[in-house]
Amino acid sequence: MFSLFNMQQFISSFIVLFAVIDITGSIPIILRLKKNGKKVNAMKAAILAFLMFMIFFYVGEAFLKLFHLDISSFAIAGSLIIFIMAMEMILDIEIFKDQPNSPKDATFIPIVFPLVAGAGALTTLLSIRSQYEDINIILAIIANVIIVYFAIRLAKNIEQKLGLGVIYMMQKFFGIILLAISVKLFITNITLLIAQIKG
Repeated sequence: MFSLFNMQQFISSFIVLFAVIDITGSIPIILRLKKNGKKVNAMKAAILAFLMFMIFFYVGEAFLKLFHLDISSFAIAGSLIIFIMAMEMILDIEIFKDQPNSPKDATFIPIVFPLVAGAGALTTLLSIRSQYEDINIILAIIANVIIVYFAIRLAKNIEQKLGLGVIYMMQKFFGIILLAISVKLFITNITLLIAQIKG
């Protein structure tokens, strides 16, 4: 399995997932939750996010087969979701809003889902699986989960070191990258789908 490791694929997978997870953009949300008395466990969040990613990574394709769908079709749908997410990051549109009756432990909801392992990140997994070897994506997942752990654990320190202004600019930067990624995924997979239909 490790013979299929490719540094370029690993870096590409890592950047795609890092952009769509956008843990740096979620730091203000994490800080706000903590200030509102919510509990956020960094280790628990990292483990739950990893489990969600891995389950969907291996079961997601089988799930698609139940509906007679292929990876390319799902990748196109995923690229549209990623496109919308990128626009949200760029235009400052907030989808998830904390409700007053939500539980005190905010580790799973909203941190793990939908902020870390949300619909965009899960669909991205299947989208990039149509382009890269599994080992490279799995290692990229592990690397991102480690970053998620440290970002949650050190959220207050990151805010003090970087400042919310820098975090805000990083969110915009990765939003633009995500926008470009969504366009590339769409064009690549729509081309494959058209070739399959013609074939």
